[in-house]
Parts: sequence; structure tokens; C-alpha cells
Amino acid sequence: MSGSKLDPIDRKILAELQADGRMTNVELAKRVGISAPPCLRRVRTLEEAGYIRGYHADVDSRELGFEVQVFAMVGLQSQAESDLSAFEARCRDWPLVRECHMLNGEVDFVLKCVAPDLSTFQSFLTEQLTSADNVGSVKTSLVIRCAKDEPGVPFDVLEARLTSAS
Repeated sequence: MSGSKLDPIDRKILAELQADGRMTNVELAKRVGISAPPCLRRVRTLEEAGYIRGYHADVDSRELGFEVQVFAMVGLQSQAESDLSAFEARCRDWPLVRECHMLNGEVDFVLKCVAPDLSTFQSFLTEQLTSADNVGSVKTSLVIRCAKDEPGVPFDVLEARLTSAS
């Protein structure tokens, strides 16, 4: 089921839950204009179909003592599928790596990393990341501040696109 195959109520449910995943089913049903039982059925169907992958708290890493955030651009020596998959598996095992994205272009992966301090990140960088199998190059950029961090997708853009297509 693609986004265009969802009806307006399903898309509204997704938009509301993306904005506030903690609201009760009763509140969600009220916001989307249906009663609670069919709303809950729709939410479960959206979960089963993979549109909703989970529910998370937006934790402030700096408040928890993770003062350092770094983006690491990684170039691999080999881009064979088995080598790409092996690197992705390695990234899933590293706690400091919070996101791992394979890219097209000059670098193969960009990693979003957090650490409590610069020396912890430097140890990870030199002892684990740069010494990992198949890693050819690593360039890092320290985050100074974040101007925008929005989860999910812009539902208003989706709605405008669907409206213009019909």
C-alpha cells in the first residue's frame, strides 16, 4: 500500500500520530473525526502494513550528557553488496552510531554519531570506525547546533500532491 492508496482518514491518523504519538485512541479518533473502535482498527492496520514502525520518545541527548554530535562520511574500499551489508551490520552494533545512511556520490555512508565528550568520540573514531574492515576513508563534521529536526514526512506536501494528481 503506497501513500497515495491511503484514504484521507488514514493519512490524517498518520499525521496526528507523527505529531503526538502519546495521545489516546479516543483523542486521536476525535481529531480525525471517527469513533474510537474503527480508529483503533485503522491504527493497527497501519502498523501491520508498516506505515507505523514504532513509537518513541524524543530524548534530548545533550540533557543526558551526550554533548558531542558528529556526522561521519565513510568511504569503503569495496562496494560489493556483501561488503556494504557487512558495514551496515557493523554500524548497527556500534552504540554511538545513531543513524546510518548509504549514499550515492563521493561517500558511501553518512553516520550520525553521539558521544558524551570529544575524547570518547575520538576513541570510537580511531579504534573502531577507521580500523573497521573495508573502511577506506572517514571525514567528520562536528555539529555546532541544530536549526531543524523534524521527524517523518510533511503531510501537507503529500496532501497537495494527491490533490493536484486527482
